[in-house]
Amino acid sequence: MSPEGVDLEALRPWFAGHVAGATGAPLDAELIAGGRSNLTYVISDGTRSWVLRRPPLGHVVETAHDMRREYTVLAALGPTGVPVPQVLAFGDDTVLGAPFYVMERVDGRILRTREEMATLTPEEARACSTSLVDVLAALHAVDYRAVGLGEFGRPDGFLARNVARWGKQWQANKTRDLPALEEVGRRLDVALPESGPPAIVHGDYRLDNTMLAPDDPGRIAAVLDWEMSTLGDPLTDVGLLLVYWGGGAQLATLTAQGAADVPGFFSREEVIARYAATSGRDVAHLDFYEVFAMYKLAIIVEGIHARFLMGKTLGEGFTDMSPVVDGLAAQALRLADASEDPALHRPTRGG
Repeated sequence: MSPEGVDLEALRPWFAGHVAGATGAPLDAELIAGGRSNLTYVISDGTRSWVLRRPPLGHVVETAHDMRREYTVLAALGPTGVPVPQVLAFGDDTVLGAPFYVMERVDGRILRTREEMATLTPEEARACSTSLVDVLAALHAVDYRAVGLGEFGRPDGFLARNVARWGKQWQANKTRDLPALEEVGRRLDVALPESGPPAIVHGDYRLDNTMLAPDDPGRIAAVLDWEMSTLGDPLTDVGLLLVYWGGGAQLATLTAQGAADVPGFFSREEVIARYAATSGRDVAHLDFYEVFAMYKLAIIVEGIHARFLMGKTLGEGFTDMSPVVDGLAAQALRLADASEDPALHRPTRGG
C-alpha cells in the first residue's frame, strides 16, 4: 500500500526511466519521521533505496515549498566542498500531483535531542560543533555565480524584503490575532542593519538538519532540508543557528535543541567567535538576526498549526502548537528589549 503523498504504482515506471540503478521492481515507501514541512520518504525496491522529497499536502504559501529550488541548489553544491546528498532526478506534478525530486540515501546519524547529543564524548561534541560552524562558513564562502546560482535569488534588499514577506506570510497563515508578533515585525522593519557580501543562504541551518558520518561525529556527511535556501544575507543563517543552539537565559526558546547545555558542545559565544574567525564576517548586529529568526520560526510554526487544524499534516507529534508561537513572539520581544541595539527597543511614548 502506498503511504499518503506517494503513489507507488505511478512511481515504479517513472523510477525505471529516470533514476540510475532503478530496475522497475516493485517499490516500498516509508515516511521519515521528523519532517514537519516538506515530506520526505525512503523509497526502496528491495535491493537499493533512495530518498524522495515532495511538498506537504495542505495549502502552501508562495515559494516556501519549491522542489525545483531545492533540487537546483543541491545540484549546484554537489561539486563544492559543502557536503550535500547527490540529487538523481526531478519529477513534475504529473506523477504524484506535486513536483518532487529523488536523491541518494546518505548513511549517517542525526542528533535531534539532548539525550542523543549527550551520547557524544566532550571531545566528539567539540569536534561536531567545529564542523557544524565550519560547514556553514564554507557554504557562505561558495562563489554562487561560479556554481551557476547567479539567478537563484535577489540579494539586494534581501533583509527588508524578507521582513515584509514574512509579515505577509503571517497574515496568510495566522489562525488568530497575535499583537506581540506584529510588534516584532514593526521593530525589525525599523532596525534593519546593512548587510555584508551576499551568499548562498540555507535558511534552516541547525544541528538536526545535518547528518553526521556514522564513524566520525566530528564530520558532517550531509546538510539536509534546503527548502528555504536562497541568495541573501548569510547572517540570517547564524541567527537561526543560535536560536536553535540555546544558551543564555534569554534564549531558553521553546524550539531550542539546547546543544549549548550539553558537555563539550560550543557555547553560543564560541559559535559566534568560530564563525566570525572562519568566515571573516562582521557579526556586530547578531541581535537583529536572532530576533528575526524567532519571528520567522513563529510564523513557520503557525503555518504548521494551520495545516494541523485542516487535517493536512502527516506523521506523529502534531498537536496544538499555538503556545509555541505565542512563546516565540514573547521571547523575541524580550530579546529586542534587552538588545544593545536601540533600534530594536520598544518605542518610547510619543517617540
